[in-house]
Amino acid sequence: MGTKIELGLTYKDSITGFEGVATGHCEYISGCNQTLLVPKVDEKGAHRDSYWFDDQRMVLIPDATKIVLDNGATPGSDKPAPIR
Repeated sequence: MGTKIELGLTYKDSITGFEGVATGHCEYISGCNQTLLVPKVDEKGAHRDSYWFDDQRMVLIPDATKIVLDNGATPGSDKPAPIR
């Protein structure tokens, strides 16, 4: 079993250093599971792109606040599903 990813926590990719909140997780039949990391806005407040990374590359940022959303009334995605 690989790395256990918890949505809402902040992770860093061990290879690139890219950091963001885990907002999506995919499990593939091949076992190459991936997590979508959404970074904070840049210094001007502009949104930056989100990227998928292999789970085994994820490093938990321990002091970051967990993001919890109440999706009871309006569940849904803010981005289209990934296409590969």
